[in-house]
Amino acid sequence: MIDYRSWRHTFKLDPDKSIDDEALEAICESGTDGIIVGGTYGITFDNTLDLMSRIRRYAVPAVLEISSLDAVVPGFDSYLIPLVINAGDPNWIFSPHVSGLKAYGSYIHWDEIIAEGYLIANPDAGVAELTRARPIEDAAEAKAYAQVATKICRLPIVYVEYSGTYGDPQIVRACKNGADEAHLFYGGGIRTPQQAAEMAAIADTIVVGNVIYDDLQAALATVKAVKG
Repeated sequence: MIDYRSWRHTFKLDPDKSIDDEALEAICESGTDGIIVGGTYGITFDNTLDLMSRIRRYAVPAVLEISSLDAVVPGFDSYLIPLVINAGDPNWIFSPHVSGLKAYGSYIHWDEIIAEGYLIANPDAGVAELTRARPIEDAAEAKAYAQVATKICRLPIVYVEYSGTYGDPQIVRACKNGADEAHLFYGGGIRTPQQAAEMAAIADTIVVGNVIYDDLQAALATVKAVKG
């Protein structure tokens, strides 16, 4: 298993989005702690395999965040299994995992599997629509969700996902307080070194995604902002 607890900065690459070889090399050689591969729509076995094989040219750790059973590709260092803890559709909490275990259970190396309590904090995001995520009312509710993930479900990671929108630091801080011994990931809307540093001061690990495809140099600057 990867040592995700030592990670401060990661990039998230979407198999359904194009990235040329030069940009991919810059991302993988940037000094980031790891690459997460995942997305919401258009994720297939072929485009996931293609991206994984290109990342594998570099030494950076690579993990797959599984969002579709059709895109489970062997060869990653670890696999993140999200449980959407504020899903309005209960099928997004456990049903996909039951289906996955029926199909692939005998092939799984459990030391490569990391479960994460996935808290969708942007109600306008595509993943919120897909899972019918319940809006988070306030910081107290955010903390309670994080406590459900770590105290009741005993999940090792709480992932606060704002998905394209920069989040509310108060909500993220409440999740950090609720997560306690669990590791807190933050992702969503980070586009500047200042935003990266602000969220890294709260969360254990930040995830930088969409800006890679819009402004590569801005994305690369977030590494130094977090890691120095």
